[in-house]
Amino acid sequence: MAVVTGRRLPLAVWGTGRAIGARCQTAPVAAARTRRWRVVGGLLVDRSTVLLVANRRGAFDRTIGRRNGRLEWTPPGGVVDPGEEPLAALSREVVEETGLIVERWSEVLYRVSVEFPGRDMVLGVDVYRALSWTGEVVLEDPDHIVEDARFVDAEAAGPLLATAPRWVREPVTEWLAGSQAGESEAPEFSYVARGSNSGDLTVERLNPPDG
Repeated sequence: MAVVTGRRLPLAVWGTGRAIGARCQTAPVAAARTRRWRVVGGLLVDRSTVLLVANRRGAFDRTIGRRNGRLEWTPPGGVVDPGEEPLAALSREVVEETGLIVERWSEVLYRVSVEFPGRDMVLGVDVYRALSWTGEVVLEDPDHIVEDARFVDAEAAGPLLATAPRWVREPVTEWLAGSQAGESEAPEFSYVARGSNSGDLTVERLNPPDG
């Protein structure tokens, strides 16, 4: 990606740094003790560059005119609202975060699951690639979260993605490196994140790559 404040999760679940709540009443996938959140992410690739957005976490501070937390660079994306189709949700999030209008999406490129045992929460992310889009990058995030958005090459993407949660950083980096090329099915990345808050999480990958 919880304090409920819009289509946002308590942790940077898809790197949005957004908690779920205020802007809409987002609900778990299933009503059970373990909450299950459905998230979508989008990869917009232009030639050899990929679009990343800078998300500022924390609460909005009127004295400085922005949120007061750390900055995390991730692809655009967010939570699927109840009754919303995943690709409709993703298109909406891309418009809100970047101003770009995606016309066509691929099938799922890869999936990510993250279990938070300390919070009785499971995060499921489906990631797609934009096949065509229109417009120019415009930053008008009403929630004051997205501060920047740019297309960067793989070399420049590395240091930026290093600011993102591991479950965002590793799958994107491996996809950009072409390690998933030739897969007949969408690969899955599985993690467990132990800890009571985002500042002290210990993240373990359950299916590390061979070698």
